[in-house]
Amino acid sequence: MDDQTAHDPLVDETERERGRSAAARLFDIRRVIGGLFVAYGLIVGGTGLLDDRAAIEKAEGVRINLWAGLGMLLLGLVFLVWQWLRPAEAPAESGSDPAR
Repeated sequence: MDDQTAHDPLVDETERERGRSAAARLFDIRRVIGGLFVAYGLIVGGTGLLDDRAAIEKAEGVRINLWAGLGMLLLGLVFLVWQWLRPAEAPAESGSDPAR
């Protein structure tokens, strides 16, 4: 029975689809953009928490690094949640039947 399921074309096709879907999710641009914005948001926001009085006065009393960091962090999280809620679909193979 194991030999029969190992050569089943439906099982092989399902495994190929699973691999393509995983590759599509891995290289989803939303993951890259979201991850970069989260990382930069943490760095800039952390810098904003440690700003001295001179840097705050230079920005006319606004903790601009903190606000920009929080904005980037929020934008990155939006991209990551979007990617999580609507995962990328693998593109159809060029030789596959579109009616299926």
